[in-house]
Formats: sequence, structure tokens, C-alpha cells
Amino acid sequence: MDDNPVTGQCLCGAVKFRISGKFESFFLCHCARCRKDSGSAHSANLFSSTAKVTWVFGEENIKTFQLSGSRHVKSFCTDCGSALPVSQPEVGLIVVPAGSLDSRIDIRPNAHICFSSRANWDNELALIEKIDGLPC
Repeated sequence: MDDNPVTGQCLCGAVKFRISGKFESFFLCHCARCRKDSGSAHSANLFSSTAKVTWVFGEENIKTFQLSGSRHVKSFCTDCGSALPVSQPEVGLIVVPAGSLDSRIDIRPNAHICFSSRANWDNELALIEKIDGLPC
């Protein structure tokens, strides 16, 4: 990934970005904060202490929210609400929502984290029927 930057954007296309550098980890977090952030069973975030984000355009459409009394931070597009990368220089970290990327990545998730905090309906999801498209 060092030679080929990874690109991404928000859902409406108002914000586009490029990530240069290497992702060191990829976690699926089941904590209550990440479930609230994502509106789903977990967040899927890539982490790097060395990568850099370059905003191709739309930086003025980014809002960053930090939960008071925590290190929990989320950046998002002010037009469509899509999650966007967050740079946290105070801890030397960039966090990139995996779903915001357009490029393929070579890293697979390392682990489910905060797994004991998962939603009560988040058990054995691999056993649920799989449909290629919308249900009829």
C-alpha cells in the first residue's frame, strides 16, 4: 500500500480523500459507542501510526465529533453523514472507516474487539440466510 495510495469518499461524493502509508491493524469493534456510531453490529476501522490522509476535496464538508470525557472521535460528511478518516495527532494515530474506502486493501480484520459488549442479537450471524441483492 505504500506505493499505491488508497482512495475513498463519502456516500454523496462531497468529500474525497487519499491515504498514503501502511495500515497496521484492522479491528471490528462491538463496543456500545461504535455500535451507536455505525448504527450496526460493529464498526470496521483501519488504524495506522504512520499513514497520512490528504483531502482531495471537500474538507470544508467534514465535521469532527469527540465524545466528552473519552478518546472516542468520529469525523463525518456534513451533507450525507458518512463516516470519514480521523487524524488523532495527540495519540499518533489515523483511524479510517473501512467502508469509506473505494480502493481494495490487502489487510484483513485482525480481531473482533470489545466482543463481550456486542448486541444481544449479534450471535451466529454467519448462519443467517444470504441473499445477493434486495429481498423480494
